[in-house]
Amino acid sequence: MEMIDTHCHIDVSAFDKDRQQVLERCHEAGITRLMIPGIMASTWPSLKDICNQYSGLFPAYGLHPVYLESHSRDDIKTLDQWLQAEKPVAVGEIGLDYYMENLDRDRQQDLFDAQLALAQTYSLPVILHVRKSHHVVLSTLKRYPVKGGICHAFNGSLEQAHQYLDMGFKLGFGGMLTFERSHKLHRLAKQLPLDAIVLETDAPDMTVASHHGERNSPEYLPEALDALAILRNEDREHVAQQTTLNAESVFQLS
Repeated sequence: MEMIDTHCHIDVSAFDKDRQQVLERCHEAGITRLMIPGIMASTWPSLKDICNQYSGLFPAYGLHPVYLESHSRDDIKTLDQWLQAEKPVAVGEIGLDYYMENLDRDRQQDLFDAQLALAQTYSLPVILHVRKSHHVVLSTLKRYPVKGGICHAFNGSLEQAHQYLDMGFKLGFGGMLTFERSHKLHRLAKQLPLDAIVLETDAPDMTVASHHGERNSPEYLPEALDALAILRNEDREHVAQQTTLNAESVFQLS
């Protein structure tokens, strides 16, 4: 049984001491491929090096809205160069974050627009970060129709979910499924077609219930799989197989 973690930040310093051991445990658990979204230009070189060092790691490059103050005016030009030279699996992690009130929304929008335009230029899917901004993200995607992608940590409405699906996106579900209080997510996980869903961890953030308060890890992905299979009352291996196929279709993996 094979699984793909479609959103994991294994490149960050939280994994510097035991990255190889974590990845070994992932492979033992059947997690054979991990998608690693970039967050700022200064981290792309180390992200590239780590993905080259370990098998099964696939980088994406993007400018994360939460780190707005770390992005310079030249970063879009740099991103253009990286996308052309490196040919990553996606542009990401990009999007809009309206949850954090101190982030300038106009600057976020300009950055998002520019990155979507690059995704169009290079015919790449995008990895979306969306918090309390689905309505604006969806309207932006109508202006910049891209080659699908993933709406990471989806927590919107069922109607919004179907709008993303109509645009060729899959929806990311992870550790929050394992918490009893996640009633809205549980309903979505049962209502959506299985071919709409991909699995993710967002490690080192958003950990599973069994490791609450600890560093999240991609090796915990099977716990999200189990929660999804139980919620849907479907065979675990079938859910693993379909979510893997979904991820492969987004990122054009063989």
